[in-house]
Amino acid sequence: MSTLFPRDTWRAVIMAGGRAKRFHPVSAGVNKHLLPVYDKPMIFYPLTTLMMGGLRDFLILSTPEAAPQIQRVLGDGHDWGIDIQYRIQSKPAGIADAFKVCRSDLEGRKTAMILGDNIFYGHRLPEMVQAGASLERGALIYAYEVGDPSAFGVVEIDSEGRPTDLVEKPVDPVSNLAVPGLYFFDERAVEIAATLEPSARGELEITDLNRWYMDQGELQVERLGRGIAWLDGGTPEALFEATEFIRAIEARQGLKAACPEEVALRHGFIDAAGFANAISGLPGLTPQTGSSPAQTGRASGSRLRAQARSRPARRACLRALPDDVHI
Repeated sequence: MSTLFPRDTWRAVIMAGGRAKRFHPVSAGVNKHLLPVYDKPMIFYPLTTLMMGGLRDFLILSTPEAAPQIQRVLGDGHDWGIDIQYRIQSKPAGIADAFKVCRSDLEGRKTAMILGDNIFYGHRLPEMVQAGASLERGALIYAYEVGDPSAFGVVEIDSEGRPTDLVEKPVDPVSNLAVPGLYFFDERAVEIAATLEPSARGELEITDLNRWYMDQGELQVERLGRGIAWLDGGTPEALFEATEFIRAIEARQGLKAACPEEVALRHGFIDAAGFANAISGLPGLTPQTGSSPAQTGRASGSRLRAQARSRPARRACLRALPDDVHI
Protein backbone atom coordinates (compact mmCIF):
# COMPACT_ATOMS: atom_id res chain seq x y z
CA MET A 1 0.00 0.00 0.00
CA SER A 2 1.34 3.43 -0.90
CA THR A 3 1.53 6.50 1.29
CA LEU A 4 -1.57 8.66 0.86
CA PHE A 5 -0.23 12.17 0.50
CA PRO A 6 -2.19 15.06 2.01
CA ARG A 7 -4.68 16.23 -0.59
CA ASP A 8 -3.89 19.90 -0.01
CA THR A 9 -0.18 19.33 -0.77
CA TRP A 10 -0.02 17.65 -4.17
CA ARG A 11 -1.95 17.83 -7.39
CA ALA A 12 -1.38 15.62 -10.42
CA VAL A 13 -1.66 16.87 -14.00
CA ILE A 14 -2.10 14.56 -16.99
CA MET A 15 -1.33 16.20 -20.31
CA ALA A 16 -3.83 14.83 -22.82
CA GLY A 17 -4.13 17.53 -25.47
CA GLY A 18 -2.41 18.15 -28.78
CA ARG A 19 -3.55 17.50 -32.32
CA ALA A 20 -1.91 14.07 -32.75
CA LYS A 21 -1.33 14.72 -36.46
CA ARG A 22 0.67 11.51 -36.76
CA PHE A 23 -2.53 9.58 -36.03
CA HIS A 24 -4.62 11.26 -38.70
CA PRO A 25 -7.31 10.43 -39.76
CA VAL A 26 -8.10 8.51 -36.54
CA SER A 27 -7.31 11.57 -34.40
CA ALA A 28 -9.91 13.59 -36.32
CA GLY A 29 -12.59 11.61 -34.53
CA VAL A 30 -11.11 10.44 -31.24
CA ASN A 31 -8.48 11.77 -28.85
CA LYS A 32 -5.17 9.93 -29.12
CA HIS A 33 -5.09 9.24 -25.39
CA LEU A 34 -8.23 7.11 -25.69
CA LEU A 35 -6.71 4.79 -28.28
CA PRO A 36 -6.21 1.29 -26.91
CA VAL A 37 -2.89 0.08 -25.60
CA TYR A 38 -3.85 -3.56 -25.91
CA ASP A 39 -7.08 -3.76 -23.83
CA LYS A 40 -7.25 -0.40 -22.06
CA PRO A 41 -7.29 3.25 -23.12
CA MET A 42 -3.84 4.79 -23.27
CA ILE A 43 -4.68 7.33 -20.55
CA PHE A 44 -5.25 4.55 -18.00
CA TYR A 45 -1.50 3.95 -17.88
CA PRO A 46 -0.32 7.41 -16.76
CA LEU A 47 -3.35 7.70 -14.47
CA THR A 48 -2.61 4.47 -12.59
CA THR A 49 1.13 5.24 -12.51
CA LEU A 50 0.45 8.32 -10.39
CA MET A 51 -2.25 6.54 -8.37
CA MET A 52 0.37 3.95 -7.41
CA GLY A 53 2.43 6.77 -5.95
CA GLY A 54 -0.37 7.83 -3.60
CA LEU A 55 -1.69 10.79 -5.63
CA ARG A 56 -5.45 11.28 -5.67
CA ASP A 57 -6.26 14.75 -7.02
CA PHE A 58 -6.03 14.92 -10.80
CA LEU A 59 -6.36 17.53 -13.51
CA ILE A 60 -6.75 16.32 -17.07
CA LEU A 61 -5.59 18.99 -19.51
CA SER A 62 -6.97 18.54 -23.01
CA THR A 63 -8.56 20.27 -25.98
CA PRO A 64 -12.15 21.56 -26.11
CA GLU A 65 -13.08 18.70 -28.44
CA ALA A 66 -11.30 15.92 -26.57
CA ALA A 67 -12.04 16.77 -22.93
CA PRO A 68 -15.68 15.57 -23.13
CA GLN A 69 -14.51 12.32 -24.75
CA ILE A 70 -12.04 11.65 -21.95
CA GLN A 71 -14.58 12.62 -19.30
CA ARG A 72 -17.02 10.04 -20.66
CA VAL A 73 -14.37 7.37 -20.11
CA LEU A 74 -12.85 8.45 -16.78
CA GLY A 75 -15.73 10.31 -15.15
CA ASP A 76 -14.94 12.12 -11.91
CA GLY A 77 -12.86 9.29 -10.43
CA HIS A 78 -15.23 8.74 -7.52
CA ASP A 79 -15.47 4.97 -8.03
CA TRP A 80 -11.68 4.75 -7.74
CA GLY A 81 -11.40 6.94 -4.66
CA ILE A 82 -9.82 9.84 -6.53
CA ASP A 83 -10.93 13.24 -7.84
CA ILE A 84 -10.61 14.04 -11.54
CA GLN A 85 -11.28 17.48 -12.95
CA TYR A 86 -10.87 18.72 -16.50
CA ARG A 87 -9.22 21.85 -17.85
CA ILE A 88 -9.01 23.16 -21.41
CA GLN A 89 -5.87 24.02 -23.36
CA SER A 90 -7.36 25.77 -26.38
CA LYS A 91 -4.30 25.29 -28.57
CA PRO A 92 -0.97 23.44 -28.32
CA ALA A 93 1.28 25.72 -26.32
CA GLY A 94 3.77 23.38 -24.68
CA ILE A 95 3.85 21.22 -21.57
CA ALA A 96 4.86 24.06 -19.26
CA ASP A 97 1.78 25.98 -20.43
CA ALA A 98 -0.18 23.74 -18.04
CA PHE A 99 1.02 25.93 -15.18
CA LYS A 100 -0.61 28.94 -16.81
CA VAL A 101 -3.85 27.19 -17.73
CA CYS A 102 -4.16 25.56 -14.31
CA ARG A 103 -2.63 28.37 -12.29
CA SER A 104 -5.53 28.74 -9.83
CA ASP A 105 -5.59 24.96 -9.29
CA LEU A 106 -1.85 24.62 -8.71
CA GLU A 107 -0.93 27.73 -6.73
CA GLY A 108 0.43 26.82 -3.32
CA ARG A 109 0.65 23.12 -4.18
CA LYS A 110 3.32 20.79 -5.45
CA THR A 111 2.73 19.32 -8.88
CA ALA A 112 3.21 15.85 -10.30
CA MET A 113 2.97 15.97 -14.07
CA ILE A 114 2.84 13.11 -16.56
CA LEU A 115 2.32 13.01 -20.30
CA GLY A 116 -0.82 11.18 -21.32
CA ASP A 117 0.98 8.97 -23.84
CA ASN A 118 3.75 7.79 -21.50
CA ILE A 119 3.64 4.22 -20.22
CA PHE A 120 5.73 2.97 -17.33
CA TYR A 121 5.87 -0.63 -16.21
CA GLY A 122 8.17 -2.61 -13.99
CA HIS A 123 9.45 -3.67 -10.62
CA ARG A 124 9.13 -1.14 -7.79
CA LEU A 125 7.26 1.38 -9.94
CA PRO A 126 5.03 2.43 -6.99
CA GLU A 127 8.10 3.10 -4.84
CA MET A 128 9.65 5.15 -7.65
CA VAL A 129 6.61 7.40 -7.98
CA GLN A 130 6.13 7.65 -4.23
CA ALA A 131 9.73 8.81 -3.87
CA GLY A 132 9.02 11.56 -6.40
CA ALA A 133 5.96 12.63 -4.46
CA SER A 134 8.11 12.87 -1.32
CA LEU A 135 9.93 15.84 -2.85
CA GLU A 136 10.38 18.67 -0.37
CA ARG A 137 12.02 21.35 -2.51
CA GLY A 138 13.12 21.77 -6.10
CA ALA A 139 12.21 19.49 -8.99
CA LEU A 140 12.75 15.85 -9.87
CA ILE A 141 13.04 14.31 -13.31
CA TYR A 142 14.07 10.86 -14.51
CA ALA A 143 16.71 9.68 -16.96
CA TYR A 144 16.29 6.63 -19.18
CA GLU A 145 18.93 5.23 -21.53
CA VAL A 146 17.70 5.03 -25.14
CA GLY A 147 19.18 4.12 -28.50
CA ASP A 148 18.05 7.28 -30.30
CA PRO A 149 18.01 10.26 -27.91
CA SER A 150 17.41 12.82 -30.69
CA ALA A 151 13.64 12.26 -30.43
CA PHE A 152 13.49 13.28 -26.76
CA GLY A 153 14.57 15.85 -24.25
CA VAL A 154 18.04 14.78 -23.12
CA VAL A 155 19.87 15.26 -19.83
CA GLU A 156 23.62 15.14 -19.29
CA ILE A 157 24.82 14.21 -15.81
CA ASP A 158 28.25 14.28 -14.18
CA SER A 159 30.03 11.49 -12.34
CA GLU A 160 28.07 12.27 -9.18
CA GLY A 161 24.70 12.13 -10.91
CA ARG A 162 24.12 15.88 -11.00
CA PRO A 163 22.59 17.38 -14.15
CA THR A 164 24.90 19.60 -16.18
CA ASP A 165 22.87 20.17 -19.34
CA LEU A 166 19.35 19.78 -20.72
CA VAL A 167 18.56 19.86 -24.43
CA GLU A 168 15.18 19.43 -26.14
CA LYS A 169 15.33 17.00 -29.11
CA PRO A 170 19.00 17.66 -29.89
CA VAL A 171 20.43 17.22 -33.38
CA ASP A 172 23.73 16.22 -31.78
CA PRO A 173 22.77 14.64 -28.41
CA VAL A 174 25.00 15.37 -25.43
CA SER A 175 24.12 11.99 -23.93
CA ASN A 176 21.88 8.97 -24.51
CA LEU A 177 19.81 9.71 -21.39
CA ALA A 178 16.30 10.72 -22.39
CA VAL A 179 13.96 12.49 -19.98
CA PRO A 180 10.64 10.61 -19.72
CA GLY A 181 7.40 12.53 -19.41
CA LEU A 182 7.12 12.30 -15.63
CA TYR A 183 8.04 15.32 -13.49
CA PHE A 184 7.69 16.50 -9.90
CA PHE A 185 7.84 20.19 -8.95
CA ASP A 186 7.62 22.19 -5.76
CA GLU A 187 5.19 25.08 -5.23
CA ARG A 188 7.37 27.60 -7.07
CA ALA A 189 6.78 26.03 -10.50
CA VAL A 190 3.65 28.13 -11.13
CA GLU A 191 5.53 31.39 -10.71
CA ILE A 192 8.59 30.21 -12.60
CA ALA A 193 6.54 29.01 -15.56
CA ALA A 194 4.91 32.44 -15.77
CA THR A 195 8.33 33.95 -16.58
CA LEU A 196 9.20 31.56 -19.41
CA GLU A 197 9.36 32.76 -22.99
CA PRO A 198 8.02 30.65 -25.87
CA SER A 199 10.57 28.63 -27.80
CA ALA A 200 11.22 28.89 -31.55
CA ARG A 201 8.24 26.62 -32.13
CA GLY A 202 6.01 28.94 -30.10
CA GLU A 203 5.62 26.72 -27.03
CA LEU A 204 6.53 26.91 -23.36
CA GLU A 205 9.04 24.10 -23.03
CA ILE A 206 9.17 21.89 -19.97
CA THR A 207 12.92 21.67 -20.59
CA ASP A 208 13.20 25.41 -19.87
CA LEU A 209 11.38 24.98 -16.57
CA ASN A 210 13.64 22.09 -15.63
CA ARG A 211 16.67 24.13 -16.66
CA TRP A 212 15.68 26.91 -14.23
CA TYR A 213 15.77 24.44 -11.37
CA MET A 214 19.06 23.02 -12.67
CA ASP A 215 20.64 26.48 -12.72
CA GLN A 216 19.63 26.92 -9.07
CA GLY A 217 21.19 23.57 -8.19
CA GLU A 218 17.74 22.23 -7.27
CA LEU A 219 17.06 19.71 -10.03
CA GLN A 220 17.31 16.08 -9.00
CA VAL A 221 17.76 13.35 -11.61
CA GLU A 222 16.94 9.71 -10.91
CA ARG A 223 18.11 7.12 -13.41
CA LEU A 224 15.59 4.43 -14.27
CA GLY A 225 17.19 1.02 -14.29
CA ARG A 226 16.54 -1.99 -16.48
CA GLY A 227 13.75 -3.11 -14.19
CA ILE A 228 11.53 -0.28 -15.48
CA ALA A 229 10.15 -0.14 -19.00
CA TRP A 230 9.28 3.25 -20.45
CA LEU A 231 7.22 3.35 -23.63
CA ASP A 232 5.02 5.91 -25.32
CA GLY A 233 2.18 6.09 -27.77
CA GLY A 234 3.34 9.11 -29.70
CA THR A 235 3.33 7.42 -33.11
CA PRO A 236 1.40 4.51 -34.62
CA GLU A 237 4.58 2.45 -34.54
CA ALA A 238 5.24 3.23 -30.86
CA LEU A 239 1.62 2.51 -30.00
CA PHE A 240 1.85 -0.88 -31.69
CA GLU A 241 5.04 -1.71 -29.79
CA ALA A 242 3.46 -0.67 -26.48
CA THR A 243 0.41 -2.82 -27.23
CA GLU A 244 2.58 -5.84 -27.97
CA PHE A 245 4.55 -5.29 -24.76
CA ILE A 246 1.44 -5.09 -22.56
CA ARG A 247 -0.17 -8.05 -24.35
CA ALA A 248 2.92 -10.20 -23.77
CA ILE A 249 3.18 -9.22 -20.09
CA GLU A 250 -0.50 -9.86 -19.37
CA ALA A 251 -0.54 -13.16 -21.27
CA ARG A 252 2.56 -14.44 -19.48
CA GLN A 253 1.59 -13.33 -15.97
CA GLY A 254 -2.17 -13.76 -16.17
CA LEU A 255 -2.49 -10.32 -14.55
CA LYS A 256 -3.70 -6.96 -15.77
CA ALA A 257 -1.61 -3.81 -16.04
CA ALA A 258 -3.02 -0.34 -15.35
CA CYS A 259 -6.33 -1.53 -13.91
CA PRO A 260 -7.70 1.44 -11.90
CA GLU A 261 -10.05 -0.67 -9.78
CA GLU A 262 -7.25 -2.95 -8.62
CA VAL A 263 -4.78 -0.10 -8.06
CA ALA A 264 -7.37 1.80 -6.02
CA LEU A 265 -8.01 -1.23 -3.81
CA ARG A 266 -4.38 -2.24 -3.34
CA HIS A 267 -3.28 1.29 -2.46
CA GLY A 268 -6.06 2.05 -0.03
CA PHE A 269 -8.12 4.52 -2.06
CA ILE A 270 -11.22 2.32 -1.75
CA ASP A 271 -12.20 -0.53 0.53
CA ALA A 272 -13.61 -3.93 -0.38
CA ALA A 273 -17.17 -2.61 -0.67
CA GLY A 274 -15.96 0.22 -2.90
CA PHE A 275 -14.12 -2.26 -5.09
CA ALA A 276 -17.25 -4.36 -5.45
CA ASN A 277 -19.16 -1.27 -6.52
CA ALA A 278 -16.43 -0.23 -8.98
CA ILE A 279 -16.43 -3.58 -10.78
CA SER A 280 -20.17 -4.17 -10.70
CA GLY A 281 -20.69 -2.89 -14.23
CA LEU A 282 -17.67 -4.45 -15.95
CA PRO A 283 -18.53 -6.65 -18.95
CA GLY A 284 -18.23 -10.36 -18.30
CA LEU A 285 -19.12 -10.05 -14.60
CA THR A 286 -22.84 -10.62 -14.28
CA PRO A 287 -24.38 -9.75 -10.89
CA GLN A 288 -27.04 -12.04 -9.49
CA THR A 289 -30.54 -10.65 -9.93
CA GLY A 290 -31.50 -8.52 -6.98
CA SER A 291 -28.01 -8.48 -5.51
CA SER A 292 -26.33 -5.33 -4.34
CA PRO A 293 -22.77 -4.62 -5.55
CA ALA A 294 -21.46 -5.55 -2.10
CA GLN A 295 -23.35 -8.86 -2.13
CA THR A 296 -22.26 -9.59 -5.66
CA GLY A 297 -18.65 -9.09 -4.69
CA ARG A 298 -18.56 -11.49 -1.73
CA ALA A 299 -16.15 -13.98 -3.20
CA SER A 300 -12.51 -14.86 -2.75
CA GLY A 301 -9.82 -13.62 -5.08
CA SER A 302 -9.52 -17.16 -6.50
CA ARG A 303 -13.22 -17.37 -7.36
CA LEU A 304 -13.25 -13.93 -8.93
CA ARG A 305 -10.22 -14.78 -11.01
CA ALA A 306 -11.87 -17.99 -12.16
CA GLN A 307 -14.95 -16.04 -13.23
CA ALA A 308 -12.76 -13.63 -15.17
CA ARG A 309 -11.04 -16.54 -16.92
CA SER A 310 -14.23 -18.37 -17.78
CA ARG A 311 -15.95 -15.23 -19.03
CA PRO A 312 -13.20 -12.99 -20.44
CA ALA A 313 -13.89 -9.44 -19.35
CA ARG A 314 -12.50 -6.20 -20.62
CA ARG A 315 -10.06 -5.10 -17.90
CA ALA A 316 -10.57 -8.31 -15.88
CA CYS A 317 -8.36 -7.01 -13.09
CA LEU A 318 -10.00 -9.45 -10.69
CA ARG A 319 -7.39 -12.01 -11.62
CA ALA A 320 -4.76 -9.89 -9.91
CA LEU A 321 -6.41 -10.06 -6.49
CA PRO A 322 -4.77 -12.10 -3.73
CA ASP A 323 -6.62 -15.26 -2.70
CA ASP A 324 -7.17 -13.90 0.80
CA VAL A 325 -9.00 -10.76 -0.38
CA HIS A 326 -12.71 -11.18 0.29
CA ILE A 327 -15.17 -8.55 -0.86
